[in-house]
Amino acid sequence: MEYYNKVIESVGVRYTRGNNYKVERPVTVTDYIEPENSVILLHQGTLKYGDEQELVNEGEILFVPAGRSCKVSFGQATKRNEMSNDSFLDNKKKHLQSISFKDIKNADEDCVTLVTFEAKVFDVVNFFNSLGIPPFIIRFNDRLAAIIEDVVKESEQNIPGKERVIKIHTELLVVELVRHILKNRLFVEEMSTNSTYFKDPRLIDMFNYIKKNIGGDLSNKVLAKVANVSEDYVGQYFKMLTGINPQDYIEYQRMEAAVELLRTTKKSIRDIGKEVGYKDTAYFCRRFKMMYGLPAGKMRRRESLINVQG
Repeated sequence: MEYYNKVIESVGVRYTRGNNYKVERPVTVTDYIEPENSVILLHQGTLKYGDEQELVNEGEILFVPAGRSCKVSFGQATKRNEMSNDSFLDNKKKHLQSISFKDIKNADEDCVTLVTFEAKVFDVVNFFNSLGIPPFIIRFNDRLAAIIEDVVKESEQNIPGKERVIKIHTELLVVELVRHILKNRLFVEEMSTNSTYFKDPRLIDMFNYIKKNIGGDLSNKVLAKVANVSEDYVGQYFKMLTGINPQDYIEYQRMEAAVELLRTTKKSIRDIGKEVGYKDTAYFCRRFKMMYGLPAGKMRRRESLINVQG
């Protein structure tokens, strides 16, 4: 248990957004995906997920780790209501209408609360994604449901200390998620297999070096010097502990950095690509769309819209 305490202490948490929604038009998103972790609390109505369209009961929560794609249905959607995640983002307002908690209590329609957040180990590794945990339903956890509600209630207010309280609630959300996984012995194999990097300081040195030099030379030759292992072995060493090869991990981190720049700056797509290590803008744009399912420019417009709505 002490090991998991250290893991939790190492996870940096950041709230990104939260909203209550009324399902205006039922929809099935065939490849629902978020760049951050998302929790969807069903207040009333119908919510399903996965290829088998497993039913989420009222008061239960669907958890989708960052970057994990899955089929999600909001409301009693039929085959005719299916669309891609890209199309859903373009038409989200037609399907999900933002409402307050007061409106949820009085509504007869399908209603959900959705919160997205980052959870990164040593500020570089997406925690839940790196563990290989798939989307899953959180059942019989009223405490977690209450925390999700509290996060959004606080975000709706304009009072002193708002950001501090949201941060505290979001950290509680992550702790409660980890406790739920451990208490119910979920994904035991995934966690034991994929969390070994927490124990190796040389790997942490590489993680930190990659973060600080995301736009620079991150070849295996450079990483080998950081970890003090041979160039021929560094790729095997990294993959043995993380399950992925270093260059795939570096590309993921570069794209994560690009998303943050799209969200927080007005820099051009070209300049952002260069800043995160891509000299060829066209190649950067192709890889970005392949990873996130939408172009970088559309991601920026989406994030700008979210910030305005928040």
